[in-house]
Amino acid sequence: MSMSSGIISGLFATTVGGVPKPQVPSIEVEFQGIKDEIIRDKKHHGGPQRAVCIVAEEIIHELQDLGHPIAGGTTGENILLNIAYESLEPGVQLDFDEVKLEITTAAVPCKTISGSFLNGEFMLLSNKKSPGKTRWYARVLQEGTIHDGEKVLISTNV
Repeated sequence: MSMSSGIISGLFATTVGGVPKPQVPSIEVEFQGIKDEIIRDKKHHGGPQRAVCIVAEEIIHELQDLGHPIAGGTTGENILLNIAYESLEPGVQLDFDEVKLEITTAAVPCKTISGSFLNGEFMLLSNKKSPGKTRWYARVLQEGTIHDGEKVLISTNV
């Protein structure tokens, strides 16, 4: 088992749906997703296997350095983590103070987030195009509240 740690650098949720998601000081995480968050496209987002959307902050910074107008919350993520993006993959568990999550799958980008990219190049967040440089969905193993700035313990069975 391999372990590392990181810190939350932003939390985002919307009560009206869509993007960008505004930054919030905390999120209440339930098995079905973020409490009171509106998900418009339930075919592609939300549900127990896609309850929370996570991205590593370094991916956002990398894209910003290339001139893209991306920022925390603009691509639909709920949690922005200050960790190495390589530490996220299916099966990885994230332990926060109260909440425990498990990465399930890469979030497939769609045109809804195109405003975060020069020339609408939203596929730059595609796991198929750039392995690991993507947003990830997670299922909830333990419900609770997550606060901005909280530490996270990352564990993998590899």
